[in-house]
Amino acid sequence: MNQFVCNSCGKKHDITPTLWKCDCGGVLNIVKDTPKVDISAWNNYPNSIWRYFETMPFAKDSKTWQSVTMGEGQSPLIVLDPMEPNTYVKVDYMMPTLSFKDRGAAVLMTKAKELGVSKVIADSSGNAGTAIAAYAARCNIACDIYLSDETSPKKIAQIKAHGATIKAIRGTREDIAAAAQKAVDEEKVFYASHVYNPYFYEGTKTYAYEIYEQLNGAPDALIVPVGNGTLLLGAYYGFKELFENGLIDKMPKIVAIQAVNCAPLVKAYETGEETAQPVTNKGTLAEGIAIAAPARSQQILEAVRNTNGTFIDIEEDEILSARTELSDKGFYVEVTSAVNYAGYIKYKMATEEKIIIPLCGAGIKSK
Repeated sequence: MNQFVCNSCGKKHDITPTLWKCDCGGVLNIVKDTPKVDISAWNNYPNSIWRYFETMPFAKDSKTWQSVTMGEGQSPLIVLDPMEPNTYVKVDYMMPTLSFKDRGAAVLMTKAKELGVSKVIADSSGNAGTAIAAYAARCNIACDIYLSDETSPKKIAQIKAHGATIKAIRGTREDIAAAAQKAVDEEKVFYASHVYNPYFYEGTKTYAYEIYEQLNGAPDALIVPVGNGTLLLGAYYGFKELFENGLIDKMPKIVAIQAVNCAPLVKAYETGEETAQPVTNKGTLAEGIAIAAPARSQQILEAVRNTNGTFIDIEEDEILSARTELSDKGFYVEVTSAVNYAGYIKYKMATEEKIIIPLCGAGIKSK
């Protein structure tokens, strides 16, 4: 049976439906060895994230995922522009709920169903809430989603369509998370958190596996937006597993992008800190990464440093300009996703680096 281990104090815990953090307040990881990656087994599974099922910490005879999946994953990898043949966009907004969060939600809700959960609570800036709501519906599990009262009406409509109950909160992203966590502890239900529950990262790590198959190797750099780090950490873990299995001979550099108006990780990176100190969110169009106090900041900073990557911060006008440029190339993304392209414009190397830019959410989701 899998266990959780605290990232701060090292205490191990049995996995239960109500456990979401350590007694010391630390975030939890899954106790596991690096999985053996058997490429020959992939074709035994559907062409989705579940192609990589045998690398995930589920019992090998588990079939629960088969009733949960909606075919998420295997998003296209497309050359951005004929004039930039080494730069690719991975179109992760081509998912059931139109964002990359479906990767993690599908795996996390599969685990919830295996645990016999009857209700989940999640907090989100929008996309994770939509994904959790959709997969909770697939699992016939009741769902409350805590959101800002200023969340895009389009995202709220998506969540309601899946039958989830909206809890609109006035305040910061941290206020919203605190309200959800209080409800979780009072009601003693499953916290379907894309930040705290490490099973979510078992879904987002498939991003790296797909890139490996599509490129027949690893890129030189991966440009990733970062707030709570759900895609960044997932991609890092996935490439690390491929590297430790000898399937790639290098780790791609992780280039992490934040908005200037809410950039605690950039500040920590520049000052050499191991963890990020909370900052004041001055307000940014990139609502999906407006996280003033990321709970997994230590792990995010380690991932970037371990890959010889870097952090880049982006001004508000650069975000809007980048979104327009992507639209001109045929890719209509939500505002937060445009941060990636703005980061790429700043990072773009003179050398012929092979670079991947995630397109994380569809433009139709934005206000």
